[in-house]
Amino acid sequence: MNKLTLLSVPFGLGAGTPGSEQAPHHIYQLGLFQMLQQQGCTINKLKEIINAGIPAPVIQVPMNHSEEVIKTGIALARAVKAVVSSGQFPFVLGGDHSLAMGTLAGLTSHYKKLGVIWIDAHADMNTELTSPSGNMHGIPLAVAQGRAQLSLSHLLPGAGTIAPGNIVLIGARDLDPAEEAFIQAEGITCFRMADIKRLGIHAVISETLLIAGDAADGIHLSFDIDSVDPSEAPGTGTPVQGGLTADEAREAIRLLGISKRMTSAEFVEVNPLLDHMDQTSLLAMELIALFLSSMKS
Repeated sequence: MNKLTLLSVPFGLGAGTPGSEQAPHHIYQLGLFQMLQQQGCTINKLKEIINAGIPAPVIQVPMNHSEEVIKTGIALARAVKAVVSSGQFPFVLGGDHSLAMGTLAGLTSHYKKLGVIWIDAHADMNTELTSPSGNMHGIPLAVAQGRAQLSLSHLLPGAGTIAPGNIVLIGARDLDPAEEAFIQAEGITCFRMADIKRLGIHAVISETLLIAGDAADGIHLSFDIDSVDPSEAPGTGTPVQGGLTADEAREAIRLLGISKRMTSAEFVEVNPLLDHMDQTSLLAMELIALFLSSMKS
């Protein structure tokens, strides 16, 4: 694995429920760095992303907190671009899932055919016009595909788009009608929970790597903790019953790590304010350490 740069993004205004902005610092306090050190993982650089000093965006989006979300996305996109341009591995820790727009903007300025593995209870493929909530953590994959008013190039000049054929959804089980229609129309690969139970997580990840990695020059992992069933990960703002077991999540993360195919990753949507005895934060910390140690082994 290339040298690791950890980009911490304590930002949660893209979500409807406050709290995810506390996740990075809380996970650090629980002992993430000590756990990584014990497993032989070295963080070459740690940088916190804030949107101070970023000018008002050139585009106005009619969604909740759009200006702050876009400014944070611009700051993150610049940081991600700098990390990948220096040959290092960007690991983004949020925060809510709206920050994926910044991550993907930075990545697509470098990788011209990026594959994306999106492990999430939701598809996050609404646009500004179809979003039922008006919260921007529900639009990143629509933005990344060039389907929204907002585009990745608004966040970073030179950013590209993600082809639908290079996206794989895993664990999606709460899709809005517009998202369902688009997934069907574009033939986007979506492993729902019934598929995972039928095929098993090993087969799902094996097929995912083939699809997302098809002629790709990089593969990004975007992991939302709400992909895990709320019985094992209650601390998130948009819990959906019937998700991955913690063991399925562990195995998926381990298999992706040992594949040595990932070129970037982000973990998002832990909400310490909604957690029960740090159950979700501790699981997220374990998954992060498992992923990074698997990549180096």
